[in-house]
Amino acid sequence: MCKQILTLTKSYAVFFVLGLGLLFAAQAGAQGRAVSIDPLTGVAISGYDPVSYFVEEAPSPGRADFTARWSGVTWYFASAANRDVFEADPETYAPLFGGHCAMSMARGYRSEGNPRIYRIVGNRLVLFHSAGNRSAFDLSVRHTIEQAMGVWEDLPDRIAPQFEVPFTPVGQ
Repeated sequence: MCKQILTLTKSYAVFFVLGLGLLFAAQAGAQGRAVSIDPLTGVAISGYDPVSYFVEEAPSPGRADFTARWSGVTWYFASAANRDVFEADPETYAPLFGGHCAMSMARGYRSEGNPRIYRIVGNRLVLFHSAGNRSAFDLSVRHTIEQAMGVWEDLPDRIAPQFEVPFTPVGQ
């Protein structure tokens, strides 16, 4: 009986360790992505339409009917017109830092940006993980962007043309 319990304990321990390994591998993969995606759907910025941030009063969820692939990721749009605008110039409408939180990036790590917590800065979409991060960002926009850009540039899997567009913060 004791031998059976030990065998079962070893089996559970092996499954536990394997499960932890898979969990850490999945988290490492998420940290290694240039574009932040929804882990359940694989869609960029949780399915929100990136063009809507610039043409609507509030961001709109996209629809599976209107999609585009850019930077290896699927993006949803609220309309065919928004999709076409994005496809013509994706670097203008895609969020800075691949949709990762700008404050986290400035602090040296990536965290997922929340598409409902954002700023438009210098005609660029900037996402944040929390309202607190957005408030901290607002205290020193230029400095934070410069720090975040330095971290972003050092990442091996970043989107190369992301910052070729000149960046001038409004009101700084």
